[in-house]
Amino acid sequence: MMDNMININISKVNYLKEVFKMIDKGNKNFWDRFAKLYAPFMKKDQGVYDEVCEYILPYLKKDMDVLELACGSGQFSFALSKKTKSWIGTDFSEQMIIEAKKRGEYENLIFETADATDLSYANEKFDCVLIANALHIMPNPECAMKEIYRVLKPNGTLLAPNFLWTEGKERKIIKTLMSVLGFKMYQEWNKNQFEDFVEKHGFSVVEIKLVYGGLAPIGVMIAQKYS
Repeated sequence: MMDNMININISKVNYLKEVFKMIDKGNKNFWDRFAKLYAPFMKKDQGVYDEVCEYILPYLKKDMDVLELACGSGQFSFALSKKTKSWIGTDFSEQMIIEAKKRGEYENLIFETADATDLSYANEKFDCVLIANALHIMPNPECAMKEIYRVLKPNGTLLAPNFLWTEGKERKIIKTLMSVLGFKMYQEWNKNQFEDFVEKHGFSVVEIKLVYGGLAPIGVMIAQKYS
């Protein structure tokens, strides 16, 4: 079974390698250039993200106003927004937002360009914030957590599924391959370290479940803002 998991992951990394060949990695607008390839790239792990959604759905309510940070081209936005009152999907890449809008917008779903570390939204505006697989590639994730805390209402919900690169026996192989490709990870948490990081920024951890099958295990973090 482990051999199969490694083969799947190596296949994914090989695909990523082909993607990088088409992109100037030295360009500071990397994510803008990657935007058109992002959605088909992520489809390779659709089953994994479907499982992540299954864990998240019970925490979404029809009366919720939700802010999504680092939404990419809307992978989670379209899957989850129908369960809420309103959903704003944001990304710092303008091209990602353009790609998301091409996929359509619902009455309760809009997309905007925004920097997760410097948000323009009012204090305590949202019932829930989702940030998926982004904190580990931020040089200063603490800044994003402070903004998340600020815009969440008291007792608001944080949904933060995130790659945990130090979980799983095949991690060294994957991390080595990703390093060769030039993929920069600023944070390499394990489950306990990620819990500590979230709690340090004013949240109580409700639960965290591990989902396997992608490049690395995903820790589906559910947390609540201290009132």
